[in-house]
Amino acid sequence: MNPQKRKIAMLSIHSCPVGELGTKDTGGMSVYIRELARVLGKQGHSVDIFTRHHDPDHAKIMLLDENVRLIHVIAGDSEDLSKLSIYPHVQSYARVLDDFSKSQGNSYDVIHSHYWLSGLVGKFLQNWWNIPHMIMFHTLGIIKNNLGVGKPEPEFRICNEKALVKHCHRIIAATGKEKEALMDLYNASPDTIRVVPCGVNQDLFAPVEKRAARQRLNFSPHEKILLYVGRIEPLKGLDRVIQTVAQLKQTLPVKLVIVGGDHHDSEEMREVIELSKVLAVEDSLVFSGRVDQTELPYYYSAADALVVASLYESFGLVALEALSCGTPVVSTPVGGMKSLIEPAKNGLLFVEDTPNAMGKALVRVLNQTEFYETRTEAIRRSVSGYSWRNIASAIASEYEFLIHPKDGDQASSEVPVEKRMSCGF
Repeated sequence: MNPQKRKIAMLSIHSCPVGELGTKDTGGMSVYIRELARVLGKQGHSVDIFTRHHDPDHAKIMLLDENVRLIHVIAGDSEDLSKLSIYPHVQSYARVLDDFSKSQGNSYDVIHSHYWLSGLVGKFLQNWWNIPHMIMFHTLGIIKNNLGVGKPEPEFRICNEKALVKHCHRIIAATGKEKEALMDLYNASPDTIRVVPCGVNQDLFAPVEKRAARQRLNFSPHEKILLYVGRIEPLKGLDRVIQTVAQLKQTLPVKLVIVGGDHHDSEEMREVIELSKVLAVEDSLVFSGRVDQTELPYYYSAADALVVASLYESFGLVALEALSCGTPVVSTPVGGMKSLIEPAKNGLLFVEDTPNAMGKALVRVLNQTEFYETRTEAIRRSVSGYSWRNIASAIASEYEFLIHPKDGDQASSEVPVEKRMSCGF
């Protein structure tokens, strides 16, 4: 199938793709949207990304890349509105988007929503515009609640996710595991789901010579450096990484570099700092805070291993970035890790979620540092198929299939009124 050039309304209502990465609501999804839109634009498609107005310094319309615009939506809310507080305003956002589209004389071919809140906005638009609606959830409320870690997701999220699963024309799942969860937990039709993994910008995430990377970051050339990249929240498992470092430091000169997180006065960061004091590992931790994407390759290349201790990931973009930089990954078997990690070739998986199991896997990798350093290019090649060009082409093919489906494959874009009103909408 050779996709035509299409006009895409991409929705990321609660999280701005140009927000500061590593903060509470800005992470892998923002990278995904920005990179996907960038490559779709280069392929000739026109992409308008709609997000909530959150920064008075940002223009209403920003040109991000070739054929890609970021449009900030103002719907009468405050700039610091919390994520869940957006929920009562989704119809207002939809009306603002509709008004904007009419004022610009736009006629979109497809809606691509990211996360359930955006999906609710998209559900109104698919009715008003009578065009196909694709969604990628990125995380699922039922899975998060089943884990029992952190603040539980509200029932209205679960209810609306189920409604979106039923009425969106296409669901993009990042892994086969996510597809199974959508079918088992949400009763999604397998015919509605397509598995398309996440991608990596291989021009940006490329190996840097380790000594040069460490020198740039003022890291010791002699220590074993572990790297954590991500938000500071319970699901990410940073507490278990710190507990593991407390064990490892008894026999190894190990340093844990932590990239990401809000200010040090956030509750989550205070808990991490307190844990490091209790375990007496303050001198083994480096808090680098938020780091620009252009600097991340130096961190990945300076590290002996990236540690992913998450209890739940829809995919795990940071692992893909590290591998593209030639750095091995030690991870729990979450998201796409089983597909990405080839044991003893580009990293290791640890199944038992304990500091002891994590420590054993890390020791195996750290004791083979010289071996992995000789495999930098091989590690990078292991993820060569995950270029954003490949991912964007797969997504564009799905757009085309929705716009011109085979006979009997696509239901009407109209959602029945009684169904539209479920969960409060």
